[in-house]
Amino acid sequence: MAFQGLAEVAFVPAHRDRPYLSWIQNHVYDMRVPRKSVAASTRGTAIDADSKSARTRARILDAAAHVLSAKGFAGTRLSDVAEYAELQAPAIYYYFGSREELIEEVMYCGIADLRQHVQESLNNLPPETSPLDRIMTAVEAHLRHELEISDYATASIRNSGQIPQHLRARQLKEEASYGRVWRRLFDNAKADGQIRSDIDLRFAQLLVLGALNWAAEWRDPRRDSVDNIVATAQSLIRHGLNMQESPQVRGARKARTSTAKR
Repeated sequence: MAFQGLAEVAFVPAHRDRPYLSWIQNHVYDMRVPRKSVAASTRGTAIDADSKSARTRARILDAAAHVLSAKGFAGTRLSDVAEYAELQAPAIYYYFGSREELIEEVMYCGIADLRQHVQESLNNLPPETSPLDRIMTAVEAHLRHELEISDYATASIRNSGQIPQHLRARQLKEEASYGRVWRRLFDNAKADGQIRSDIDLRFAQLLVLGALNWAAEWRDPRRDSVDNIVATAQSLIRHGLNMQESPQVRGARKARTSTAKR
């Protein structure tokens, strides 16, 4: 069963006109408190650390990612990007031909950076890591990159349903590639008997990715710990896919039982 197209669906937190989403955009995402941005190797133009022009371009992209993640596609103005980048607005046109070109680059970088981050996290695991534990690693890598590391990822996820279709070609290609990463994870876990037989893999993948992406909408960074979100997501997904206890839970239960017998 091909995964093509599934990632796109999971990356569309739609119904942007709902009042509570407007409240989230206005109150949760404080423009004065940026998260760490990444100068990703996946960008279309290589960034030379010694080049003033390249550094300025990167600064514009970082600023655009932050503004887009906070204000959305419709609310992103070049004047806001320029102010955050500490530039004059006309200077942006030296690097990007239009507002749409700048936003398209940010959207592409967001999903490309996310895919690379998750894949690198998986590549760093020991060979003996079980398929289900590999899924848990991907869950954590996705959430931390989305919520803690990259304005690009948040911008891409939160605005996926708002961007005009003609600006989405590269983004959709990257989403399909990212979807295949998750498809392999689920296929391997299923083949290893670590996913229950009554679960439809296609729906499971869509539900997991959709839930992970939606965290960018509802999380309040002033109240919601990323550690708690990651732990809760891992527990829900692990026990939803496989009724067996995780090693941590099993160890804690045995410790409690041993203590009670003394």
